Amino acid sequence: MRKLFSLLLVTVVSFTMGASQLMAQAEGGGSGFQTLKQYFIEGDWRFMSLVLVCLILGLAFCIERIITLNVATTNTDKLLSRIDDNLKSGDLQGAMEVAKSTAGPTASILYEGLKNANKGPEAVEKAIVSYGSVQMGLLEKGLIWISLFIAIAPMLGFMGTVIGMIQAFDNIARVGDLSPSVVAGGIKVALLTTVFGLVVAIILQIFYNYIISKIDSIVGKMEETSIGFVDVMANNNVFKN
Repeated sequence: MRKLFSLLLVTVVSFTMGASQLMAQAEGGGSGFQTLKQYFIEGDWRFMSLVLVCLILGLAFCIERIITLNVATTNTDKLLSRIDDNLKSGDLQGAMEVAKSTAGPTASILYEGLKNANKGPEAVEKAIVSYGSVQMGLLEKGLIWISLFIAIAPMLGFMGTVIGMIQAFDNIARVGDLSPSVVAGGIKVALLTTVFGLVVAIILQIFYNYIISKIDSIVGKMEETSIGFVDVMANNNVFKN
């Protein structure tokens, strides 16, 4: 857990420093961190803080999913080959131990299939399909929260935009003048909150798409291995025992 939060902190700091450097270059130099801090305050810290919370929580869920999916990635060809070797020697219990000791959803599905080997191929396929649905749910765990933060971040930015424009019109009504200095403050708040909200959504969307592609890859391997697994069991006459 400590390593996870350390990785999250490094990611946030890297993004922050990268953004601050761009802002500093745009202004012709100066302290990047101070520039970012200034923009954060000028963009109305109430909404900017909410956007920052969305970034931090969204990255936490993304990093947790990426770590989990990397651990769940298994060399399915090697796993199926080891199970095949055990079944060829008639060692069904040994094949079950191989599947049980291997990490990842594919190995868990094959273990459930081996447990039902004595009930026939239909029972094995039913167990694989049923437990495959369970593993799919586990792989997609937490994605709904990432989607939520992707949607909320720009909404908060747009809300800050609306409030900034309201402040600009309030200043016009109070002063009775349409000079740039009167409306500049409110418009700046509007633009800054929108930019930060969109940047957070873009960052989280990139991570989200990577996670989805990773899940699709694992699921594809699961389906491919499950088909080959039933063939392996049939070729080794497991269903006749």
